[in-house]
Amino acid sequence: MNVKSKGYTLIVVLLCAFALTIYGAYSPARKAQKQQVVCVKFKKGVENAAVEQHMSGFASLKHEIPQIVGYTSGKTILPNQAVADYDVVHYLTFQSEADIKTFENSAAYKQFVKENEVIWEKTLTVNADIRQ
Repeated sequence: MNVKSKGYTLIVVLLCAFALTIYGAYSPARKAQKQQVVCVKFKKGVENAAVEQHMSGFASLKHEIPQIVGYTSGKTILPNQAVADYDVVHYLTFQSEADIKTFENSAAYKQFVKENEVIWEKTLTVNADIRQ
């Protein structure tokens, strides 16, 4: 192979690498079609450290379970000193109902529930479509 051919080959390889980089940067992310809201009420007397451990444990599921497209959470806010039915809310998004079932049946989620249900008074889970 002569020097000129090697030069052209190098240019083609660099252009292909650049094209793949641009494609990866601008390709659309997975689109969520389903959502799940999980509300949790903690038992009276549960310490803040246990609540924070619960919150970080649930958040870590996003990194362990690939079916989760998006995750956010927070403590409930009520106006005028009203009493909250639930203390925290977890909001998850998925691509399909099958992904929700896979999440709920995953070993990581079952382990999280097993470790945390002793501090829960009650939970509410709502699954829904996402309107586009």
